[in-house]
Amino acid sequence: MKLPFHRDSHKEKEPDTLKIMHSENNCVELLSERLIASLQHVPPHQPIVLVCVGTDRSTGDALGPLVGSQLRRLNVDGLHLYGTLDHPVHAMNLSETLNTIHQHYNNPFIIAIDACLGQLTSVGCIQIGQGPVKPGAGVNKELPPVGHMHVTGIVNVGGFMEYFVLQNTRLSLVMNMAEIIAKSFYSALTGKQRWSTTPLARIE
Repeated sequence: MKLPFHRDSHKEKEPDTLKIMHSENNCVELLSERLIASLQHVPPHQPIVLVCVGTDRSTGDALGPLVGSQLRRLNVDGLHLYGTLDHPVHAMNLSETLNTIHQHYNNPFIIAIDACLGQLTSVGCIQIGQGPVKPGAGVNKELPPVGHMHVTGIVNVGGFMEYFVLQNTRLSLVMNMAEIIAKSFYSALTGKQRWSTTPLARIE
């Protein structure tokens, strides 16, 4: 099972990191704008792969698979997607999944979607940043980093008994955050010109 990571507070203040509460009225608009701005630097021929990390066996850790399942139903053209409720990407298959991605795609641009724990005042926030997520770092788990950029949702308070905290995270919060993230990706990817030339979605 994949466990959460913690981002250093100074990293959250970097200019290339957006952090916004999921309940903000313009949350989807701001997130999609940031995604578009980041993806504009990806060449049209470079495949974009979403890796939604997490497991359906833990309420808090189900954020990634929930996003994956919602995006799969939306059937976004040209999107390569790994990690859904039916086929989650977690600690037991993360390395294998990353190997498969690199075997199937030439120089893929990977976006990681993951849940994390943080400060009480940040619970419910969604973050977009450059660089990978580090699943399990907060609890000393050795898992490979994932992504050229990442989208994370702070689902609960970290620092003590993380496994128990994830198990007791409110499903309502996780569902709402997953819906916001999925809508943001849908808005960003369908509004981007590069996707109009890609004929079919590919769900892994």
